[in-house]
Amino acid sequence: MYVEGEPVGKLIIKLAPTGMIPTKENTQNVPISPEEIAEDTYKAYKLGASFVHVHARNEAGIPTYEAAYFNDIFSAIREKCTDIIICATTSGGVTPQVEHRSEVLDLEAAEMASLTMGSLNFPKYPSVNSLDTIKKLALSMKERSIVPELEIFEGGFINTAKYLAKNGYLNPPLHFNMLLGSLGSIPADLSDLVYLVKLLPPGSTWSATGIGRFQTQINVAAILMGGHVRVGIEDSTYYDYPRKGRGCELLKIAIYQLHQYFGANQPHVIESYDSFQ
Repeated sequence: MYVEGEPVGKLIIKLAPTGMIPTKENTQNVPISPEEIAEDTYKAYKLGASFVHVHARNEAGIPTYEAAYFNDIFSAIREKCTDIIICATTSGGVTPQVEHRSEVLDLEAAEMASLTMGSLNFPKYPSVNSLDTIKKLALSMKERSIVPELEIFEGGFINTAKYLAKNGYLNPPLHFNMLLGSLGSIPADLSDLVYLVKLLPPGSTWSATGIGRFQTQINVAAILMGGHVRVGIEDSTYYDYPRKGRGCELLKIAIYQLHQYFGANQPHVIESYDSFQ
């Protein structure tokens, strides 16, 4: 397969197994404990996933920023997937304080960390990310040689990333993760993904996912456009709306089959990490 006349490169498959929203009441398949998250990650790893985006929950299943919970999850993942890329969330959904959001960055296992490039309204709560907060988190990652995964929910977020790179807070080349289809974000039509990709600075790498019912169509579009994909219950409990999947087994298998069909080879994990440098 070709994009703009050039052969498509290797496809990086990311897993986002837990997130902040899904509960066992929503779906019994959402992994909550370190053991469950590690097992779901291992299943995706065997199908070619080379990257896992981690949120932590406490014993009650409530999202937490505390590094001790992340450390248990990271250790459980490492036992099963020795070389998978671990990306820690620094989401402000649990707490807005920078010192809390950056606590996980002190863990050695965190090779990458998410960094949302602006504020938006989710259906049940706002995600507040002031420019000052973003700068502080970016510098904390830079000081620890952690590669940021820049989360993009609308076009202005990309402009913020360009500003931060220009002013030394981020080191190019940049890696972006586009999330489309939430109520407060850019919609999830194919033209919306094309629009975001056209805004990216030269030399960037990117992945994309759709929220809820839009996950599969955005994953397919990303493959066709030469990007990478993110799958997982954090973004959607559906395989083919309104049919809920068996955990993320169907989604992971579908993405594996798609990239085999389109001829997008899977990279080794080390190659995946090198792509983000």
